[in-house]
Amino acid sequence: MIMAINKAWGARFKKKTASSVEAFTESISFDQRLYKYDIEGSIVHARMLAECKLITNSERDAIIKGLKEILNDIESGKFKFKTELEDIHMNVETALLKRIGNVAKKLHTARSRNDQIALDLRLWVRDQIQEVVSAITNLQLGMVLKAKVFGKGILPGFTHLQHAQPILIGHYFLAYVEMFERDRTRLIDGLKRLNKSPLGACALAGTTLNIKPEMTAKALGFDSPFENSLDAVSDRDFCLEFAASLAIISIFWTLTILTARVPALCRKRKIRMCLSLSGVNAVVCMATCFLC
Repeated sequence: MIMAINKAWGARFKKKTASSVEAFTESISFDQRLYKYDIEGSIVHARMLAECKLITNSERDAIIKGLKEILNDIESGKFKFKTELEDIHMNVETALLKRIGNVAKKLHTARSRNDQIALDLRLWVRDQIQEVVSAITNLQLGMVLKAKVFGKGILPGFTHLQHAQPILIGHYFLAYVEMFERDRTRLIDGLKRLNKSPLGACALAGTTLNIKPEMTAKALGFDSPFENSLDAVSDRDFCLEFAASLAIISIFWTLTILTARVPALCRKRKIRMCLSLSGVNAVVCMATCFLC
């Protein structure tokens, strides 16, 4: 009989998992984007374990060296992700085991894949939020600049799809600055709720080992560690909040695109095409977020 290969849950199974089941349960096809955060969290966790005397300094150094080599292999395109290993955690863990031997198994001391994925997601969403905030700020600066350059021009204001009162072009641009400012501050506000480290919550009830969640939280740039272990590993509302913020941003962007299609732009086919495609992508984003 063939033992289940490298499965975190495979100890009780003697046969290999059916390929159809592997295809259905794998997540590496999309969670491989979390590699940087998974490795960063593991490096910090190893340092904490050594600080708490749960592993030796030489074991810590071997683990960190191996993890950095894996990171380099992934970013250089040498690393091959394996579907049969299911997710980013097992792909990295298995690669580390092959590199440094059984000492790699000690990395999972006082940690579960539950708090591991909760950590990876928070780190990824946090970076995505900061990236979107930066993009919105640049967009706002561009709109303010356009308001200064064309601000004294006059446009017809619309209500119920009909011409209403005349407005200055600067007034028009600054309206979108205000809209996107709400988006920007909404995202920043969400960071406050997101920025708590789940490391140390383990599967759901913490650990009896004497660890230092405060140390890992600080090292990873979190405001504090978790307050309730069960909530720490089950919380995904920060993902929904980010998705909702993106949906609102998409609505404002489609409004911007619809009103930007003036004749002067229409003569420039490439600009028109880019605007149209960005509008379509915004609608897709809204639909995806609402389905969540």
